Amino acid sequence: MIEPIVLKGFRDSLPKEEIPKRKIINTLEKVFQSYGFVPIDTPVLEYSSVLLGKGGGETDKQVFLFKDNGSRDVAMRFDLTVPFARFLASHTAELAFPFKRYHINKVWRGEKPQKGRYREFIQCDFDIVGTDNAQADYEILSMMDNSFSALNIKDYTFHLSHRGLFNSFLEKIELKDKSVEILRTVDKLRKIGSDEVKKLLIELTSSEEKANLILSYITAGDNKSFEDTLSSLVALVGEENESSKRLRDIYSLLVNTGLESHFVLDPSITRGLDYYTGIVYETFLDELPQLGSVCSGGRYNDLANLYTKEKLPGVGSSIGLDRLLSGLEELNSPLLSSSESADVLVIYKEDSLIDAEKAAKALRKEGIKTDVYLDEGKMKKVYDYTEKNRIPYLLTVSPSLSLKNLATREIKELDNIEEVIKKLKA
Repeated sequence: MIEPIVLKGFRDSLPKEEIPKRKIINTLEKVFQSYGFVPIDTPVLEYSSVLLGKGGGETDKQVFLFKDNGSRDVAMRFDLTVPFARFLASHTAELAFPFKRYHINKVWRGEKPQKGRYREFIQCDFDIVGTDNAQADYEILSMMDNSFSALNIKDYTFHLSHRGLFNSFLEKIELKDKSVEILRTVDKLRKIGSDEVKKLLIELTSSEEKANLILSYITAGDNKSFEDTLSSLVALVGEENESSKRLRDIYSLLVNTGLESHFVLDPSITRGLDYYTGIVYETFLDELPQLGSVCSGGRYNDLANLYTKEKLPGVGSSIGLDRLLSGLEELNSPLLSSSESADVLVIYKEDSLIDAEKAAKALRKEGIKTDVYLDEGKMKKVYDYTEKNRIPYLLTVSPSLSLKNLATREIKELDNIEEVIKKLKA
């Protein structure tokens, strides 16, 4: 007999976990569609040359690589952004720009498994490609905020920064040639702490003075408002530039649409992936900062250039659904309490099968999720079935109608299916 084990970093998803996840996905899809975004999909497998070298050295180490049956070098997608860049190059003539897409699907990374983090997980991406302006940046941020609000999440904060502004600072202190390594190092701040980051920066720059200057930049937003932080960063850079102006324009849109309360300017946010060029952001649940970012992204104006000569600047974000779910579980979110497979279970007695199926048809027509019990047996089996599937009501057809609230044990004898519908909808 084969032992039924699951690979490390992978997991099965039971109905009690999958149902809330699907509710979250359905909620997010409604938000995306309300902004005019459209769904796409890409293959799980790509040629390794398409994926490697696009996210940075650490990312390449996490990519699942192997040879397929034709001895071709292939890789499993590690995110949904790089395949999207290849997708754009393949279908430019068929798309209308600016192109707004969303993509919800699995990705794979060979990283160390930890709480809320697996080697196989679902990402939820949404992007605008084909324009580079503050309005597009703002629309992604607005949709992020709307998504969290639609999920009834209350305490969250979006941490914003701008890679261009940080690079201007690095150029001023004569470290522009080491910007990639410095950005990757700063990205580790929340994982390893400021002391360890400082040690790494000293190694990189061969200068404690310059390491301290970098630390002064990334901590310039501590306990300051968005505007005061931006002023401090401009002072460190030495002048206003396109990057600082872009941040001001984005913040103005947030303020004037009443969304600014969930946004802070945090210059320590750099994002570890190399393809980001402008605004970058990460999202934290205020009560669970140790969980890490549950939604992140930024502007990537050059990524598609790897696959096409067409200029396709983009900005987007990704929600880590599995990590978000893990956080909502810790917070006892009411969103996760409703994982019932159906609203009502229909059982029948004696020769009432046809009546039972007619009743189920009528209930489904009214949008009531209805399960018809397919087995005969004792009521203990029925109750065990409703408990495991978290079904709140039991309708007995014999052919009379009897509706039982399984939480209160209250039983109502009803004259017709219309009364059942009214009761269930109430």
